[in-house]
Amino acid sequence: MTEPQWVPTEQDIAQARVTDFARFVQSRTGLAMPDYQTLWQWSVDDLAGFWGALWDYFELGEQPAEVLASADMPGARWFPGARLNYVEQVVRNARSDRPAILYVAEDGPITEVSWAELLGRTAAFAHRLRSLGVGAGDRVVGYLPNIPQAVIAFLATASIGAIWSACGQDYSAKAALDRLGQLEPTVLVTADGYRFGGKKHDKRDEIQALQAGLPTLRATIMASELGAIEDRELDIEPAGFDHPLWILYSSGTTGLPKGIMHGHGGVLLEHLKAIALQSDIGQDDTFFWYTSPSWMMWNFQVAGLLVGATIVCYDGSPTYPKPDALWDIAARTQATILGTSPGYVLACAKAGVVPCKEHELSALRTVGITGSSLPPSSSLWLRDNVGERVQVASISGGTDVVSAFIGGVRTVPVWPGELSAPYLGVALDAWDESGKPVRGEVGELVITKPMPSMPVGFWHDADGSRYRAAYFEMFPGVWRHGDWITITDHGSIVVHGRSDSTLNRHGIRMGSADIYQAVERLPEIAEALVIGAEQPDGGYWMPLFVVLAEGAELTDDLRARINDTIRTEVSPRHVPDEIIVAPGVPHTRTGKKLEVPIKKLFQGADAARVVERSAVDNPDLLDWYAEIKR
Repeated sequence: MTEPQWVPTEQDIAQARVTDFARFVQSRTGLAMPDYQTLWQWSVDDLAGFWGALWDYFELGEQPAEVLASADMPGARWFPGARLNYVEQVVRNARSDRPAILYVAEDGPITEVSWAELLGRTAAFAHRLRSLGVGAGDRVVGYLPNIPQAVIAFLATASIGAIWSACGQDYSAKAALDRLGQLEPTVLVTADGYRFGGKKHDKRDEIQALQAGLPTLRATIMASELGAIEDRELDIEPAGFDHPLWILYSSGTTGLPKGIMHGHGGVLLEHLKAIALQSDIGQDDTFFWYTSPSWMMWNFQVAGLLVGATIVCYDGSPTYPKPDALWDIAARTQATILGTSPGYVLACAKAGVVPCKEHELSALRTVGITGSSLPPSSSLWLRDNVGERVQVASISGGTDVVSAFIGGVRTVPVWPGELSAPYLGVALDAWDESGKPVRGEVGELVITKPMPSMPVGFWHDADGSRYRAAYFEMFPGVWRHGDWITITDHGSIVVHGRSDSTLNRHGIRMGSADIYQAVERLPEIAEALVIGAEQPDGGYWMPLFVVLAEGAELTDDLRARINDTIRTEVSPRHVPDEIIVAPGVPHTRTGKKLEVPIKKLFQGADAARVVERSAVDNPDLLDWYAEIKR
């Protein structure tokens, strides 16, 4: 067994919010909760007890008589009759001694937005929406960078019971219309453009195209107009537990992206749990996750406001003007929690960045990681170059539940390359193909009991057929997420990648993430993509595409080192058939490699059918892969 790289101290455990919650549970149930594992087991054995306790712990008001009226999946019914609004909890935690938002612009000063200003501007915009006739159930959409006005527009929309949905401005007008156009929105909130990598990106032409494609709009409101503060109270409209709060989108790699609706109550409970109990974020914290309004991590970061924390909005490049830009922002904002990706960590390691020596990071307590699997070597790099007492909290979940299934917790150790524990209330398991639990070996990630933040439905899916097909076809009544995991003997979880892109060679299955972790550490390799394509003749072709670092060449020596690395660190049976230099790796807009569409392409599928080009970060790369296939 690998030794932990970080172990909580007695003080960490004593001061953790989750420890306080465990005492609260013990006081109301009489059950001893000596450690996180015991608390987690109780939370999934007694769902109603756990979520009811969470409601009372966060003082959300009078609790309905019933917590869980039906535990069916899909179709679970939570807190029937409850009336609440996500924004009420934000107002309840408003402060006067700390800012609500710190806004960081590329090459610009840090701008503070006070709680009074945040709520005043929210009240003014809510009043304007009402004056436009916008009410409960109407859709307000954003085409915005990660700026404070995006937060204000969301809060104002939610406060009146309207539904929020947004895309970042890195999306083209077509890609934004593929998402927002489904919703028949009443109001568009947008900005002239944004800065990225030292350049100003003018989006006025894209905005005109958006307006032309959204005939239901009553108004387009520019972000610059959201600065008014009126002397009026924020009038919040109570909503049902399942009343839609926002609509997020699947990656949308085939066909139109699915609009995933989440309800006020489910998100509120899930995010209070995830932010306060799992991430240990409270009112003295500054929470900075590098993200965009297109990605669920934007929604997750906004949830810092639910507990009175300060959140950081940054709309620039993570590597401009230097590779260590995020560490610089973390130092300047005195962030206590910084969230980023495995790719960024690896890029910093390859660039020779030593954040703890080059930046004042004494406030930093946790580095959060999501997007893909964090290799053990990168986890240890964070320990050695950021701080040995900085917790590495990898999380894995999805837009589907707008939260995590697995992640860190302040009272559980961190093992390199592993996620510390399942989140509370998440009945997580690893199953084989026949639906039997497995331990110490690879299985499908399944959730066997409902969570409040599971979707209330998909947009334009009246009979629920698309929703059922997305999660419940393989194991009826059980959520199959599509990730491949191993639950270890000490209760942590290793995430191997998407199960539908599994490499199955000679009957031996391997996750693509395991290969990336080995290959992408080589200094000559900037990024890699591996697929395993079953051939019509019964054969199996497994190429490895590599994007070379600047100045590198694919010599015979480098080929040999790549193969040797995979042979010794991963599996001799998963040495690729061919290594091919590629100009880049195509990703979804949220950074996931397009393994399955590229695999389908090489199995003979039409390039126009395997992926929706507007969902791809660099669509021109698809043409290159299609040409290689030919």
